[in-house]
Amino acid sequence: MKILFIGGTGLLSSACSELAVARGYDLYMINRSISTKYSIPPGTRHLQADIRGDIKAIEDVFAGHTFDVVVDFIAFKEDDIERDLRLFKDRTRQFIFISSASAYQKPPKSHFISEETPLSNPYWQYSRDKIACEERLNLAFREAGFPVTIIRPSLTYGPSQIPFIVGSWLQPWTNIERIKRGKKVIIPGDGTSLWVLTWNADFAVGLVGLFGNLVSIGQAYNITSDEVLTWNAIIAEAFSALEIEPNIIHIPSDLIAAYWPEAQGSLIGDKSNSVIFNNERIKAAVPDFHCQVNWAEGLRRSLAWFDIHPEHRTVDKDLDGLWDRIIKAYEQAIP
Repeated sequence: MKILFIGGTGLLSSACSELAVARGYDLYMINRSISTKYSIPPGTRHLQADIRGDIKAIEDVFAGHTFDVVVDFIAFKEDDIERDLRLFKDRTRQFIFISSASAYQKPPKSHFISEETPLSNPYWQYSRDKIACEERLNLAFREAGFPVTIIRPSLTYGPSQIPFIVGSWLQPWTNIERIKRGKKVIIPGDGTSLWVLTWNADFAVGLVGLFGNLVSIGQAYNITSDEVLTWNAIIAEAFSALEIEPNIIHIPSDLIAAYWPEAQGSLIGDKSNSVIFNNERIKAAVPDFHCQVNWAEGLRRSLAWFDIHPEHRTVDKDLDGLWDRIIKAYEQAIP
């Protein structure tokens, strides 16, 4: 089976690339550069080009190629989808779009999220853009039979990522350094909201298992872990893994967003809400999908990865200082 990944060396896609090659698929990958964290698996055919560049040049790259499956990991806006429709309308039997579970209705009417939960997020432009992408693809499916399958992952992490609800995605070591230095770690609200963390290799089993599954055409799938934890428990596990006594502070999400407007979408439009995902549809389609890495194990794997990659133990000093100012402002407001 001939597979094309648009992207393929990111946190999410790298695990899928490794599994696709391990299962013997003929994997092609198009991206403009190689990740410094994740390498291209041996045997992958690398097409080095900028998918967002000149469309004629990209069409030349794909000249003579057809694919059984195309997966776009880096489509974020409707213009990306228009490009994909042009490039692949007659070039693939299945097109898989990586959307986001953050697209689900916020605030949620129910914490139990299935694929039929409405899509609406007034707090986060990223999520609204993903919704627009889904709508355009579904229109192409209905009107022209474009063979789309939609995937909605929630917070997925891996060796190079340690997710905190108030953290730095690009420099995840920032909070670990705070813990080691005895500084407080922020948890929004009272920390009792429910959340789900998914190890990237577990996600890959669900995604790769859909390759060539033509029953999945026109369908959307949640692919997440079934392990549900409070944010208090998630952050407490980080302290436990480092063998340091918890040092946390609970601060309202609205106050955090007032000082840090860029975090509004991720907090109020996503992680501050309680969610539990229904994964029955992906389990029915991919019987071997079962998340094996729980948070306690995945966290320790990530810490071990950082131990042997000191070059990635960097700190976002701007965010670190901003969190200190938020904590100071909140503590001053308490009599």
